[in-house]
Amino acid sequence: MTAFVRLLACLAGLALTTAASAADYPDRNVRVLVPFAQGGPTDVIARVFAQKLSENLGHSFYVENLAGAGGNIGTAQAARAPADGYTILVVSTGFMVNPSLYAKVPYDPLKDFTPLTLAAVSPNVIFVNPSLPAKTLKELIDLVKANPGKYAYAQPAMGSTPHLSAELLKQTFGLDLVMVPFTSAGLAVNAVLADQPPIGFTALPPTIGLINQGKLRGLAVEAVKRAPTLPDVPTIAEAGVPGQEADTLTGFVLPAGTPPAIVEKLHSEMVKIGAMPEIRERLEKIGFNPVINTPAEFGARIKAEMEKWAKVVHAANLRIE
Repeated sequence: MTAFVRLLACLAGLALTTAASAADYPDRNVRVLVPFAQGGPTDVIARVFAQKLSENLGHSFYVENLAGAGGNIGTAQAARAPADGYTILVVSTGFMVNPSLYAKVPYDPLKDFTPLTLAAVSPNVIFVNPSLPAKTLKELIDLVKANPGKYAYAQPAMGSTPHLSAELLKQTFGLDLVMVPFTSAGLAVNAVLADQPPIGFTALPPTIGLINQGKLRGLAVEAVKRAPTLPDVPTIAEAGVPGQEADTLTGFVLPAGTPPAIVEKLHSEMVKIGAMPEIRERLEKIGFNPVINTPAEFGARIKAEMEKWAKVVHAANLRIE
């Protein structure tokens, strides 16, 4: 009985210590780790939220960029960080795709991290140079089918959801469509503007102005609803290809084992920030829809995205050593 009482006392003390640490959190600056270079959408969204977290919680939430290996280098460092709430990792869809794409990945999205929240989503878009005769997605599919091996498409990065959504379309319709990889969405968009190649799959933001100006022709937004910034471009289901929605996601996770009270405190702040009209307006201007969900919901989305894209990666025999 004495040993049992001591155990209960220890557990009670631990609970009180955890509660106290959460109440005092943060008592120093917090690192917001972005596993990509400055200036990209993940970095921009990280800085939007970090600024508000700093203002609301009284300590600096500073962004640190650690790029390389498709996000794997920075993500691996975050996985090894102390689970104390002082390292927050900002993730994109590559976080969920890389385990099936790379021969070796130094982290496990499900075991090494605690989900915090999804922050923003941006649908991918299928577009073409206006010189291409295809006016709709169905016409594009028919054109490629009638000319196997003749046409190519631009995509922004190996294993990105624009790349994988193109591969999924190819697999669904048996298309002989050549892939031309680029190192950014901007370069892929510029290539399609030059008609080399004439077809593009990228995230929405860099195409909005060009499609609205008629310099590119939008064939489908890969989302459930039409994009407010491209109201005349149909969804992929409206274009005749249901079930192939593909988003570029941005969210926040913490090292596994972070105290639940700290997770709850951070999540509560994220909910407040995501509801601010100024934040919503800033995200929508860069082509993202703000989405704040629960840690459990984000965890389920991570698992679903991993399963969905792993099938496409394996079917396309994609591999990065």
